[in-house]
Amino acid sequence: MSVMVVRKKVTRKWEKLPGRNTFCCDGRVMMARQKGIFYLTLFLILGTCTLFFAFECRYLAVQLSPAIPVFAAMLFLFSMATLLRTSFSDPGVIPRALPDEAAFIEMEIEATNGAVPQGQRPPPRIKNFQINNQIVKLKYCYTCKIFRPPRASHCSICDNCVERFDHHCPWVGNCVGKRNYRYFYLFILSLSLLTIYVFAFNIVYVALKVLICFFTLWSVVGLTGFHTFLVALNQTTNEDIKGSWTGKNRVQNPYSHGNIVKNCCEVLCGPLPPSVLDRRGILPLEESGSRPPSTQETSSSLLPQSPAPTEHLNSNEMPEDTSTPEEMPPPEPPEPPQDAAEAEK
Repeated sequence: MSVMVVRKKVTRKWEKLPGRNTFCCDGRVMMARQKGIFYLTLFLILGTCTLFFAFECRYLAVQLSPAIPVFAAMLFLFSMATLLRTSFSDPGVIPRALPDEAAFIEMEIEATNGAVPQGQRPPPRIKNFQINNQIVKLKYCYTCKIFRPPRASHCSICDNCVERFDHHCPWVGNCVGKRNYRYFYLFILSLSLLTIYVFAFNIVYVALKVLICFFTLWSVVGLTGFHTFLVALNQTTNEDIKGSWTGKNRVQNPYSHGNIVKNCCEVLCGPLPPSVLDRRGILPLEESGSRPPSTQETSSSLLPQSPAPTEHLNSNEMPEDTSTPEEMPPPEPPEPPQDAAEAEK
């Protein structure tokens, strides 16, 4: 007989906690309800680092050192880890007083302050607490029904009292208090280092590009300016280097018209003379017979020659036999006619 075990639904404390927080992963993740700016923080960090790794890091790893993207990746991972730890952890929320505890505290306050006449404002609910020989006042929270510990405060956004409350940070989507302040500090520290690192190597990347562009621009523009100067003087580079029309001789350039416009028109717009080389001209027979064989002819001579096709020649067109008598075979004796052979029989 099978026994059915009915499991009762377990109610976790986080499901009944007052305040304006959201919980995930069975209460392991705790955040504020306003998470829009937190998503913006993730987008900015991920987007900036993705662009840096996709473009600048690839170039800098090849040109400078492969350690640049490695160190950047370490800073990025550490920043993301501390951000998530700050956002998803309990900042130090102080539980609210139970009804019995709240009633007992109210009785204690009334007994201390006494009855307050009607129309008069009740005295502030404060307790004095001594820390390092100094009196610290503990304030009463009317929402949580407790006397807040030293340095605690009530967050109006999360609607909770937080121990050692620093501030509510919308960029991380959570309060910053006693339990997550160290992670918050490590997050902003690592993010600052990552930002400086990315910014510095972006400058290096741009500087390398600008340096390359500068040298290219300087060489091309400088060469163009130098030849513009030569065109204006109707002078060549060879003449300028040798100082043919300048220097000690002080000889005036005979090719210059003394006018920049005329010099430019002659060099750039004047008629081009025909080529005197005549590269495609045909050589005379005397010169062609003495010229060295061309490459095509040389290569054709190195190829194996195929035998020439034999043509049927007439009897009148038989080629003459140039062989010597020694090389000719002896003539064969003529065969006797058939009629003579029969007569002899």
